[in-house]
Parts: sequence; structure tokens; C-alpha cells
Amino acid sequence: MTDSNVIHAEIREDVGKGASRRLRLQGKVPAVIYGGQREPATLAIEHGPLKHAAERESFFSSILELRVDDGRAQKVVVRDVQHHPYKAQLLHLDFMRVSDKETLRMSVPIHFTGEDQSEAGKTSGMVIQHLVTEIEISALPRDLPEFLDVDLSGLQAGGVILLSDIELPEGVEIPALAGDDVDEIMIANTSHIKESQGTGAAAEAEAEAEAAAEMMLEDEDAEAEVDAEDEEEDQS
Repeated sequence: MTDSNVIHAEIREDVGKGASRRLRLQGKVPAVIYGGQREPATLAIEHGPLKHAAERESFFSSILELRVDDGRAQKVVVRDVQHHPYKAQLLHLDFMRVSDKETLRMSVPIHFTGEDQSEAGKTSGMVIQHLVTEIEISALPRDLPEFLDVDLSGLQAGGVILLSDIELPEGVEIPALAGDDVDEIMIANTSHIKESQGTGAAAEAEAEAEAAAEMMLEDEDAEAEVDAEDEEEDQS
């Protein structure tokens, strides 16, 4: 277990919205750990190191070691992360305990390689579209990959890459492909782009940016109202 996969935490007894808000004001992130046929436990983690760790893609698809202040350690995976709607801030994390003997189902990212070497990548006016960026897999903790590699170097103009085309490491399965009745999923394809599509794409991107900005302002107003209500509850 490398240092980058170790998360230091402390056990907390104070729970609730007010307690979580006070933790965040102290620069800490409330968290919970559950699973492994044991009772859930509430934690507090320093925001700075945790945010730095969460910037790594592998943070969400690797086995982590959670060490608490009394010296105990537990292997875990991240199950859920809540982000602030517009600040670079983590609000809450859920960790699940893992056992070396129990199969895990987790979503891992897909890394597309060899695009520039493919016939499709060299064809003028053609783009390769990545339709899926992560996929759920099933594996024992020791076999869990940080990502799945998909080689596009053999992709021809008009070709597609299906979920079943992914070469899986030993001990790794894709649950969506299990069973007799399997619905194939396209994870990459090729498409011709017309010159007239450029303006439309730019306009669409601008509209999406404006909508995101409006939503951000609405979230800010909503959060302010929630904080005010929580403060009134704490005072009552």
C-alpha cells in the first residue's frame, strides 16, 4: 500500500447537519465507513490532503487504506463523494470496507489509446467519439485494475468498438456481458464532421455554459437558505 493510497481520519461522535457544518468550517470533511458485516462509523478527514488525493483518477477505482487516530487500519473503496456545487470543496464521502476474499463491483475509467495511429484518426473530416468513459467491472480486490485500456489503433473509418471488444485483465469480468441475453454496448465509434457543424457546436457549448452559470447562482441561493434554516434550528 503506497502512501498516496493511505487516508488518515479520526473517529467523530458528533453527528448531524450542524456538526457537519462545524467540521467543514474547521477544514475537515465528514465521512462514513460501512460494510464488512460491521456497524457504520462516522469519521472526520482533513480537507487539504483528501482533496489532493481525490484529484487522482485512481482514487475512485483503487483499494485505499483508511487509518484512524487510534492506530486501526481498514481497506476501503470510495462509494460516494459529494462536491460543493461551485466551490472546489468536498462535502462528504462514503467508504465501504472490503475483504480480500469478497468480489467487488466497481466502476473504473476507460483509457483510449492508439487513436492517432488508426485509419479513422488519420482520415480527414472524421472524428473518433468516446461514447463511454467508465464501465462497471467485477473482481477480487487483488485483481482490481485502476483503469481499462482500449486500443483504437485498428479502428477503421466507419468502424465501432463494442464493450465485448475490451481485453480484460485476468480475474476481471464485466457484469453487463454476463448471462445469455446480453445487450451489446458501443463504447466508441467514428463520425464525419461537416464544416457547417462547427458553428452549431460552438453555439451549443455557449448555451450550455450560460445554463451552467445560471444553475450555479441558483445553487448558491439555495445553499444560503439551507444554512439559514440550519442556524435557526441550532439556536432553537
